[in-house]
Amino acid sequence: MAVPFVGATPRPDSLSLPAKGTELWTTHRDGEVKLRMGESGPEAEPPLTVNQMFTSTVQRFGNYNALGWKDGEQWKTMTYNEYYKSCRTAAKSFLKLGLERYHGVGILGFNSAEWFIADIGAILAGGFAVGIYTTNSSEACQYVAENCQANILVVENHKQLQKILQVMRDKLPHLKAIIQYKDELKEKKPNLYTWAEFMELGRDEPDAQLDDIISSQKPNQCCTLIYTSGTTGQPKGVMLSHDNLTWTAFATGRDVSLTDADKLQEVVVSYLPLSHIAAQMIDIWLPMIAGGVTYFAQPDALKGSLANTLREIRPTAFMGVPRVWEKMQEKMKSIGAKSSTVRRKVASWAKDVGLQTNLNKMELLSRKPLNYRLAKRLVFRKVRKALGLDRCTRCYTGAAPITKDTLEFFLSLDIPLFELYGMSESSGPHTISLSDAFRLTSCGKVIPGCKTKIFNPDADGNGEICFWGRHVFMGYLNMPDKTEEALDADGWLHSGDLGKHDQDDFLFITGRIKELIITAGGENIPPVPIEDAVKEVVPLISNAMLIGDKRKFLSMLLTIKCQVNNETGAPEDELTPEAVELCRKLGSNATRVSEIAGGRDRVVHTAIQEGINRVNEKATSNAQRIQKWTVLEKDFSIPGGELGPTMKLKRPVVMKMYKDQIENFYKEALSPTSEIGDKGTDMV
Repeated sequence: MAVPFVGATPRPDSLSLPAKGTELWTTHRDGEVKLRMGESGPEAEPPLTVNQMFTSTVQRFGNYNALGWKDGEQWKTMTYNEYYKSCRTAAKSFLKLGLERYHGVGILGFNSAEWFIADIGAILAGGFAVGIYTTNSSEACQYVAENCQANILVVENHKQLQKILQVMRDKLPHLKAIIQYKDELKEKKPNLYTWAEFMELGRDEPDAQLDDIISSQKPNQCCTLIYTSGTTGQPKGVMLSHDNLTWTAFATGRDVSLTDADKLQEVVVSYLPLSHIAAQMIDIWLPMIAGGVTYFAQPDALKGSLANTLREIRPTAFMGVPRVWEKMQEKMKSIGAKSSTVRRKVASWAKDVGLQTNLNKMELLSRKPLNYRLAKRLVFRKVRKALGLDRCTRCYTGAAPITKDTLEFFLSLDIPLFELYGMSESSGPHTISLSDAFRLTSCGKVIPGCKTKIFNPDADGNGEICFWGRHVFMGYLNMPDKTEEALDADGWLHSGDLGKHDQDDFLFITGRIKELIITAGGENIPPVPIEDAVKEVVPLISNAMLIGDKRKFLSMLLTIKCQVNNETGAPEDELTPEAVELCRKLGSNATRVSEIAGGRDRVVHTAIQEGINRVNEKATSNAQRIQKWTVLEKDFSIPGGELGPTMKLKRPVVMKMYKDQIENFYKEALSPTSEIGDKGTDMV
């Protein structure tokens, strides 16, 4: 049954203008909110500022390592005592440079100890920690810096510095200083500092001013701004309070059973963009709760070096966006294809055992197949060791949809991927899958202390997912209208996502209201399930995007799995080894995307069409059938602009970039109810 257009239903009345500290929301930089406290359980936990949480950790785990980074070939570390001291020094340096209360410190660069210290230093000094995506243009950086009234910008290197210098003179009136934390300065400029120079500024400053500011901070005041990626309109500054961060870390840490450092220290690898709340929560705040240690990957992590870092560090918990898991899957399949017949047979047998074992576990059946131990010894342990996941008890995926095929692949290797779900506006996680509570394609159950409501559900239980809890954000900075769109009169956060619960309260995401395709015939179609189905039946496909909003029928843009340039992250023409192998099995000699795109390889064309026919056979109505499709000349990527920083598809951008190909689909309009024939399925 089609999902209704939930967004068309009126919500509860808008909020009235808030009074300071008495309302659930504010858009003022110096505003205070009423916390969503409960009378018992996690929601009754006493509120803490960031400084209170940090000092508590220092008291308990001061001599334990907090951060680790690679200097040449050597790993260097910093204890919690040193970490806190460095954050205080950075805070005093910020104050000396003129950081004003409730003004931003923008941080633009790859994950590092300096990034963390600048972030927490800004908070301790009474400013806002503001991550800026490293992929942002000069104009996008300027927008964020101006919106948060940044007094100081912290940049990684000369490349990022140039973005700021291009817009600094006339367009950033609040800016007082820039700090570059990596590499030597290529040129000296007024108010431009190296990291060492910056830290020296505050080293001998008295503590009184900083201590006064810290003691004046309240848990219900803003300390961090997370800027949405701005795929629709200008980015919004999500205001997160001290309590948003500290309570979410506490509640999440308890839910996933983090181990305190004095028992067994948790270890994580930091590589996802820190301007995103998921990375901040997993890399900064959750380890702090338990005295865990965070090691920093190399800047080229997503271009290939992450695998080496994982093998060296052997994390106890690891979060991968779906593309990271998919790339691991592709690499393992590619290696497997070159193995001997005997090895392939053993691996296939073990994967059958692994899948059955974990499906039993999912259904809470305690029995393990008799040959599980043998499979573990022969295959599973070796695979985990090769991936650097031999100590990892929690492998997470989130930030974008993941296919069932990838979930089952890792499940068969005895590596369950636990889906989690949330948003910037919920300080990160809202639901989490656990080792003793997970379902394939579900993003788990709500974190204790939070609540989920399905707003205006249809007959199948599908409706808009709404959140309640102390993790819900304060508001969008200076955007009362947008804040009222997100929060209803009762304080529930409307996610814009469509979903439903099963009988055991597991949450399943079924689509996104803004992504919902409403055909010219009025049928509502969530695109992701159809896109995932195509990728599953045609493993050659890397990305698929369904088109059809206000159109008479559905069409689809497809890309082929190809090699990625290790330097730039841009897609190349050469196919991946797995894709070449798939072509061989089909009877094609193609080794490049350019040999396939636009229908140039009839064998591959026929195979894709057959896959799409199989997907169409399962369609619930004629309107949900894919009538036309084309293979594009290059894959989607972050540098290309089609994917966001967490590899999420930027649909409006793709629509603009490929508008000519899309218009070609509809030049000879088909009736949406017509049978699929040669004319209807030809590639453009």
